[in-house]
Amino acid sequence: MAFLVRLVPLALALALGPTTTLAGPAKSPYQLVLQHSRLRGRQHGPNVCAVQKLIGTNKKYFTNCKQWYQRKICGKSTVISYECCPGYEKVPGEKGCPAALPLSNLYETLGVVGSTTTQLYTDRTEKLRPEMEGPGSFTIFAPSNEAWASLSAEVLDSLVSNVNIELLNALRYHMVNRRVLTDELKHGMALTSMYQNSDIQIHHYPNGIVTVNCARLLKADHHATNGVVHLIDKVISTITNNIQQIIEIEDTFETLRAAVAASGLNSLLEGDGQFTLLAPTNEAFEKIPAETLNRILGDPDALKDLLKNHILKSAMCAEAIVAGLSVETLQGTTLEVGCSGDMLTINGKAIISNKDTLATNGVIHHIDELLIPDSAKTLFELAAESDVSTTIDLFKQAGLSTHLSGNEQLTLLAPLNSVFKDGTPRIDARMKNLLMNHMIKDQLASKYLYHGQTLETLGGKKLRVFVYRNNLCIENSCIAAHDKRGRYGALFTMDRMLTPPMGTVMDVLKGDNRFSMLVAAIQSAGLTETLNREGVYTVFAPTDEAFQAMPPEELNKLLGNAKELANILKYHIGDEILVSGGIGPLVRLKSLQGDKLEVSSKNNAVCVNKEPVTESDIMATNGVVYAISSVLQPPANRPQERGDELADSAREIFRQASAFSRATQSSVKLAPVYQRLLERMKH
Repeated sequence: MAFLVRLVPLALALALGPTTTLAGPAKSPYQLVLQHSRLRGRQHGPNVCAVQKLIGTNKKYFTNCKQWYQRKICGKSTVISYECCPGYEKVPGEKGCPAALPLSNLYETLGVVGSTTTQLYTDRTEKLRPEMEGPGSFTIFAPSNEAWASLSAEVLDSLVSNVNIELLNALRYHMVNRRVLTDELKHGMALTSMYQNSDIQIHHYPNGIVTVNCARLLKADHHATNGVVHLIDKVISTITNNIQQIIEIEDTFETLRAAVAASGLNSLLEGDGQFTLLAPTNEAFEKIPAETLNRILGDPDALKDLLKNHILKSAMCAEAIVAGLSVETLQGTTLEVGCSGDMLTINGKAIISNKDTLATNGVIHHIDELLIPDSAKTLFELAAESDVSTTIDLFKQAGLSTHLSGNEQLTLLAPLNSVFKDGTPRIDARMKNLLMNHMIKDQLASKYLYHGQTLETLGGKKLRVFVYRNNLCIENSCIAAHDKRGRYGALFTMDRMLTPPMGTVMDVLKGDNRFSMLVAAIQSAGLTETLNREGVYTVFAPTDEAFQAMPPEELNKLLGNAKELANILKYHIGDEILVSGGIGPLVRLKSLQGDKLEVSSKNNAVCVNKEPVTESDIMATNGVVYAISSVLQPPANRPQERGDELADSAREIFRQASAFSRATQSSVKLAPVYQRLLERMKH
C-alpha cells in the first residue's frame, strides 16, 4: 500500500507533462528573472528585488544569475539597487516591502506604477478615463513618463492637437479588452488592441525580457480592480506593412530590393511568420568589390544564400539584447549578436545603423556591411579570411589562381602560414606539380571522410585519408581547423605541406642512400616482397649509421642469421599506417614480429621505444617510413627485459616460500630461498 502511495505523485507529474509541476505551471522566463531578483534582495526584507541600473542612465533591469556576477549590461557597468518588487510597497518603520499595493482601478494604478503622463493624456480625452475607472477587464501597456518625454515635438503636437481622435486612438492601441498577465505573453504572439483590432506584437525572450512592439516591459503585472497595468519604455504605434513592403518603399534599400526580386524571396518576406531582417543598405552593397557583387547577383544560388544569411528565424528586438548570444539564420549559419552600450553588434562589429523598424511579420535592423556567407564565396575569398595567405600567394605565383576563383568543384588543402616560417619554396615545375596535388577533384566536407578513403588530385595523384583518435589526416598532412565550404570549393586548413607517395616502401628505401644496409638486410631476410606488395605498413628504418653503431661482432652475427635478422626487421614494421599527426602522446603499435612498439610524440619530436626519430612521414604507396638512428631490439632481446624476468622469478620464489610457511605454520629459513635465487640468476 505504501508503495502505491509513493507512486501517486509520480503518476500525477507524468500526467501533467514537462511544463507543469504539482505546484502549478512552470514559470515564464520573466517570472524566473523576477524570482532571482527577489532572492538577491531578500536580505533587505520581504518583497525586495535587486535591480541592476546602468550607470549614467535611468535604465533598470531585473537581474539573472549571469548578469548578477558580471555586473554588466551590454558591456557597460551597472550598480545594484534594492526596491520593492512589483505589487508591493514600504511601510514606515518596517523592514522591506511588507504591504501589497492597494487595489484600485486602472486609471489610479497608472499613477502608482509611474505613468502619470499616461494619466494626464487620458484625462484630455473625453471617453477614456470613464472606461479606465468603470467596470470591465482591460490590459494597458502604459508608456513610462520618460517614454512620452522622448517623443519628438512633431509627433507629440500631432497627438495633443486632436485629443479625441489621434491621442485617443494612440492610447487605445496600448490597450487590450481583457486581462493579460506575463505568464500568458508568449514569444511571437499577437494581441488584438482596442484600436481597430490592430495587432500588438509580443516577444518573450529566454533571458526574461518581454517586448511589446519592441518596447521593453519595465514593470509588469500591476493588478487593478478592472484589469492589469504593464509599464513599458516606449510609446508604441500601429504596424501596417510587412517586411517586403518596407523594403519596397525605403529608398535606402534600392539594391536590396533588386536582389530580393532576383532571388525569389519576395513571398517569404511578405508572408506569415516572425523574422528578423538584417537589411543591408545601398551603402553596404557599395562596400564590396564590384566583381564580387556582380558575381553574386548573377548567381541565383549564391544570391539566395547571401540574403538568407541576413534573415534570422525569429524576431529579435534591440531591447532583448543585453549580452552576446548566438542566433541562427535561414541559411543555417550562426551569427554572434551582441551589444556595446547603445550599439548592437554583429560578429563583434557595430554595423547596425538603425534599429527596430517593425513589420507585421517581424522586425528590420538596417546594417551598413554585407554578411556574406561562406556558401557564396570563392576559394580565394574563403582563404582571405583564413591563416593561409602564403599558400594562396604560391598558387598565384605558379599561375594556378584560376582554379581558386572559378566554378570548379574542388577542395583546396592549404597549409597554414606557420608552415613557411623558415621561408617559402621557389616556384618551379616540381613545386607547381606539388601544388596541383593540393587540390582534390571534388568539393569535400571533412565530416564525411573515412579511414582508407582515396582522393584524386588535379595533379593525378591518389591521396589516402587516415582517421585517428586525435586527428584527421590526408597522407602526412592533418587538418588544423574547421573546413570552410564555399560556392564551388571547400577549404581545408592543413598543418604541413603534403608529400604524395612516390612508390612502395621498398622503392623509398632503395631511393635513399641512408638505407643501403637496411635494403641489403631486407633482401637477405626475404622481406623484399612484403614491402613491395600492397599493404599498410609503418617502417622504422635504421640508417646505415645505426647499423654501423652496433658492435661489429653483434652486427656480423645478426647479418649471418637470416631467421634472427627477419625477426629483428619485422619488429621494425608496424601493421598499420601511422603518420606523425596521428600519434598523440603515446600509441602502442603492433609489429609484424608480434610485439608492440611504443610510439610517442612531444613538441613535434617523435620517438619509438624512447629512441628519437630523425625524419618522419616519408610516404609510400603501401605505408610510411620513419628514419631512426638505432636498431630496435624486441623485448625478449633487451637486457632490461631479462632483468624483469629475473625479478618475476624472485617474486615467485618468495611467494612459494611464504605459502609453504603458512601451510606448515612454522618458520622457514630463507637461506635456501636465496640460494635457489642465486642459482637461477647464474643461468
